[in-house]
Amino acid sequence: MIRTIIFDLGGVVITLDQQQSVRRFQELGLQDADRRLDPYTQQGIFGDLEGGRIDAETFRLELSKLVGREVTAAECCYAWQGYAKELPQRNLDALTRLRAEGYRLLLLSNTNPYMMEWCCSTRFDGHGHPVGYYFDALYLSYQMQLMKPDETIFRQLLIREQTPPSDCLFVDDGPRNVAAASQLGMRTFCPENGSDWTQEIYNYL
Repeated sequence: MIRTIIFDLGGVVITLDQQQSVRRFQELGLQDADRRLDPYTQQGIFGDLEGGRIDAETFRLELSKLVGREVTAAECCYAWQGYAKELPQRNLDALTRLRAEGYRLLLLSNTNPYMMEWCCSTRFDGHGHPVGYYFDALYLSYQMQLMKPDETIFRQLLIREQTPPSDCLFVDDGPRNVAAASQLGMRTFCPENGSDWTQEIYNYL
């Protein structure tokens, strides 16, 4: 029986727009941003930030070197947060409903401090609530120093939650992430970025 639902952030809760983020990094002077940014798993200094190998300030300094000028923390926030195209109210309503129905909701995201500056603020949902208002716990790659689809990040979550994988549904728009969770014994659901999953999810519960 499914008792815990693990959600990805970008592509599931939030509709992603990678190209908007690419354009914003290009505005900062990073002309090859389209080569450096990935829809699912980052590499280089972007991956180092999301994997917790460097902190936000080190990322800012390294980005400044790449573009040849001093980049501010606010500019980093602006560029990273370009990934967020929209936050559909239907998704927030579904999360609220699922918790009311007794499911434990977890967020498991490959993300970074600049993106979470918005997500963990009262600006997140337009109603004064941060992302944590909708979840029982947040598991963030840069804090765990692990990234999906590495199976270790899933194993650590299961250990901390003290739950068997068979009791979990994992919802992620990344096929590689879903495959990794499935191999550990989780039930999985892979909606497309921006699609309305709010009713279809009940087919998996």
